[in-house]
Amino acid sequence: MLKDKVIVITGASRGIGEAIARMAVAQGAKVVLASRKQADLDKVAADLGPSAIAVACHTGKPDDVDAMYAKAIERFGRVDGCVNNAATNPYFGPLIDTPDAAIDKTFEVNVRGYLYVARGLVRHARSRAKGDQGGSIVNIASVAGIRAAPMQGIYGATKAAVISITQTLAFELGSSNIRVNAIAPGLIETKFASALINNPAIRDQVVNRTPLGRHGQPVEIAGAVTYLLSDAASFTTGTVIVVDGGMTSA
Repeated sequence: MLKDKVIVITGASRGIGEAIARMAVAQGAKVVLASRKQADLDKVAADLGPSAIAVACHTGKPDDVDAMYAKAIERFGRVDGCVNNAATNPYFGPLIDTPDAAIDKTFEVNVRGYLYVARGLVRHARSRAKGDQGGSIVNIASVAGIRAAPMQGIYGATKAAVISITQTLAFELGSSNIRVNAIAPGLIETKFASALINNPAIRDQVVNRTPLGRHGQPVEIAGAVTYLLSDAASFTTGTVIVVDGGMTSA
């Protein structure tokens, strides 16, 4: 499904990003694994073999993002798509009490970082020869960007911004044959969500509202991402696919 495509994946050292990378390689892609810690990335890259390279990158810093794309193109010759998955959520508590530093950090990674990575893909795609332009951007949003996000208000605000960015970029980039879509996961079992998963009261509250009666696994997000990166989704842009076990359907 992704044979010979080159995909940049941020937040790829574990969790959803790692699951996306593994599925992409299994589907024939070459992947550029990005996150802030090189050592963590190297472990995943070593397991994936020559189809993967690991590039330490702080996506909230434009120079880091530019360097990541340069290394990707040097190694694989081109980039066909990117998955914005790196995220942070440093504060859990009432929205009105969110510290300024947490506001700044959350927006730096979850919004500015997504824009910088998307911008890098667009510039590269447009630089290619006419007829060979195009690509796919997949942004990992959240159900917290669709519904109220008690105690995670700033995180939810950034994910709502991701959905808005996705829709606007889809409109603006369609003429360049660049598709832009988002995935909105529900509660997924990752280290990132461990504070929720490991809190029985919170976990049970979510699971009890979920028709499938459980939380999700990273591979269940990877499948939806793989579809959006592939040519099977050639007429899909500007959409948000909710993968939450039906939680937001009620």
